[in-house]
Amino acid sequence: MPIIHQADPANRARLRWRARRGLLENDLILTRFLDAHEATMTDDDVDAFSRLMELSDNELMDLLLVRKEPDGLLDLPQMHALLARIRIA
Repeated sequence: MPIIHQADPANRARLRWRARRGLLENDLILTRFLDAHEATMTDDDVDAFSRLMELSDNELMDLLLVRKEPDGLLDLPQMHALLARIRIA
């Protein structure tokens, strides 16, 4: 069974705070995803999500709306898996 990182309330709050974005569209998409999946995110999910939060709002929006796919340091299996889950949430 995967390790559930989000069992710690402080970590959950920190992750949700990082998901607050300048673009309302990003904020809505990420909030909807976290509402549905936050409690079951694994350490790999949290790592991939944290990497997404380091992107600019426009770069993030392009990934969320499938205008582009992750490349470079973001081209990881866990990133593709997380984006697939966010896009359908």
